[in-house]
Amino acid sequence: MPDLGHHGDVELAPGLVDLAVNVQRHPMPAWLREPIVSSLETLTAYPDPAPARAAVAARHRRPVDEVLLTAGAAEGFVLLAQALRGARRPVVVHPQFTEPEAALRAAGHRVERVLLPAETGFRLDPERVPADADLVFVGNPTNPTSVLHPADVLAGLARPGRVLVVDEAFADSTIGTDTGPAGAGRVGIGSGGAVGGPAEPESLATRRDLPGLVVVRSLTKTWGLAGLRIGYLLAPAELVERLAAVQPLWAVSTPALAAAAACATPGAVEAERRIAARLAVERAYLVRRLGELPGVRVAGTPASAFVLVHLPEAARVRLALRDRGFAVRRGDTFPGLGPDWLRLAVRDTATTDLFVAALAGILEE
Repeated sequence: MPDLGHHGDVELAPGLVDLAVNVQRHPMPAWLREPIVSSLETLTAYPDPAPARAAVAARHRRPVDEVLLTAGAAEGFVLLAQALRGARRPVVVHPQFTEPEAALRAAGHRVERVLLPAETGFRLDPERVPADADLVFVGNPTNPTSVLHPADVLAGLARPGRVLVVDEAFADSTIGTDTGPAGAGRVGIGSGGAVGGPAEPESLATRRDLPGLVVVRSLTKTWGLAGLRIGYLLAPAELVERLAAVQPLWAVSTPALAAAAACATPGAVEAERRIAARLAVERAYLVRRLGELPGVRVAGTPASAFVLVHLPEAARVRLALRDRGFAVRRGDTFPGLGPDWLRLAVRDTATTDLFVAALAGILEE
């Protein structure tokens, strides 16, 4: 059985270039740093989630009682597993982030896996999900495949009597393409900082018409806040109430709440779009350079801050890359993958050039 507790940070070591962890590593902007730092003056008081909860609700155009703030997206999976212990047939669509299944198993659930095949580019096939599954987990865009499933396909999985959990931890890293005559098929940042293409084109975060839909979000990836632990759930009010009932008191710290409120502002959302547009350019460059290497195949159509690649003897290659100063994420700990898969974080083009040169040298040995 794959090691569900293995994560990319285990791959890191001092001196290695990090292509293993999907957290952005750019300087924190002042509009985010300042409220976090200011919140340290109020640590004698217990955390008050109300302002941050209201800000997140406003961002997604939902009532406040449909938002639950969590200590990272990972806590959301634990709350779902604990609150929904009565689920008869929980299903996890793989390959995807392993924490949902790990949380379900820890809570005593018998988990059924739906494995999407590499031959289809890991695209979601709704027919593979059992009709009587009453708790379904799927990622969008999916970690580690970087595949972005169409929103209407995901919405088709929702039905009365089922809780559909869509992990959108990386949704803010996705962006659509320009459709106008001047920019058809392109994505990027225009003059004055305007960003082409719709943000989060396949997100369900604002959908309130789908029965049992839970959207899990994270703020740790784009804004480099993995150590702060901040995320949230969007769900019907009655389900939020059930989840809150199993959440520890004051689970989200005051600095994390300050970050959540700051990241929900219109200016922050616009900044996310610029980051997503830059990622699209850097991702396309990484995919193109990888395509120049014999035997290296990029899975599907990557849409997020990472790509999944297949290459023979990937386990040996991963260790050789470490010797050359690069940390990458092994793929064999994800159900549905195996030893010939690696996940690579998207970095700047200069880092990509150095990495591809090192990988090419290994492949020539």
